[in-house]
Amino acid sequence: MAESSHFDYIIIGNGLAGLQLALKLSEDNFFSTKTIALIDPSEKNTNDKTWSFWEKESSQWDSIISKSWNKASVLTSEKDIQLDLKPYNYNTIKALDFYKYAKTKLQTKDNIHFIIESVVSVEENEDLLVTTNNSTYSASHVFDSRVPEEFSIQNNKSISIIQHFKGWIIKTENNCFDDSKVIMMDYRLKDGNQTTFMYVLPFSTTEALVEFTYFTENVVEEHIYDNFIKTYIKDYLKIDTYTILETEQGQIPMSNFDFSKFNSNKITKIGTGGGWVKGSTGYSFKHTEKKVSKIIENLKANQRPSRNLFKQKFKFYDKVFLKVLKDENHKGEWIFKQFYGKNSIQTMFRFLDEESTLFEELKIMWSLFSWSFIKAFFKTL
Repeated sequence: MAESSHFDYIIIGNGLAGLQLALKLSEDNFFSTKTIALIDPSEKNTNDKTWSFWEKESSQWDSIISKSWNKASVLTSEKDIQLDLKPYNYNTIKALDFYKYAKTKLQTKDNIHFIIESVVSVEENEDLLVTTNNSTYSASHVFDSRVPEEFSIQNNKSISIIQHFKGWIIKTENNCFDDSKVIMMDYRLKDGNQTTFMYVLPFSTTEALVEFTYFTENVVEEHIYDNFIKTYIKDYLKIDTYTILETEQGQIPMSNFDFSKFNSNKITKIGTGGGWVKGSTGYSFKHTEKKVSKIIENLKANQRPSRNLFKQKFKFYDKVFLKVLKDENHKGEWIFKQFYGKNSIQTMFRFLDEESTLFEELKIMWSLFSWSFIKAFFKTL
């Protein structure tokens, strides 16, 4: 419990971005005298999602990685693309393991306080005030992960689609999965002409996450995901008997909406609310880690925390990609077949990590050369 109502930093939301930021602050002696509050209505005691990401090196997350793979496949109606990921590993972390890891570390710090309340408003006047359902707190700076209301109201002014999905973690009686390889995308079972695919993470030979994912403008009713998952398990995985251990369901905005306009000298939007989700893929774990490191660097240099968080050329690439998917949603299978069939997976990972060279980017653009992308390019200029 906090003994004061004023903090140097208030972090709103104990999700991926909020907890990664708090961890980074807690690990740096520069901030050891700063008081930090994390405000969230939830205790974060449920496994509400999984995060997947690729890495070449060991990291602080090694102890909570559920499973790693160095092989993957992308399956389309025309092509079976087998991928050797080395020197990368494709890793997955269960949200509950991440929450426990972060809370265990943060609760040992005297300057960090968890407040289980719902934030009602943030007011930036002479004082920076955060009002919750129970109290009011002041801060020198607020890091806010809430998605701005204007995003949903003015969504039609930006290029936006939704990555929405439902997955089952199933357990089988017999060995049914190749647990050395992740199925990143399987387009053989689709919902009409929309961009939809199956995603399979085999945790062992008898246990896997089987997930049906859409990249579309509108969500669907829950039973539709279930029907596709059932069909895939029966007809493609050839499994008749299994137990559903857990389910997960979510929606991730993929958008070029300008979240940065909600940043100020005293307020920094973070996470999904800050536009940190990769617009073209929905991946967020490693992008969050990089943006948190940049915020720390800015704070220590007495710069505005949101300074230089984004690379503009990659925002433009994402915008073109989103424009194609929005205008010609049936093109999704072809796009990803070109991505992974015409370029090495190592090049694609560097591109998606925004670490690629200009030559690699031009090669990727050439692999997608089509009238659809030419039109999208000029429409987004």
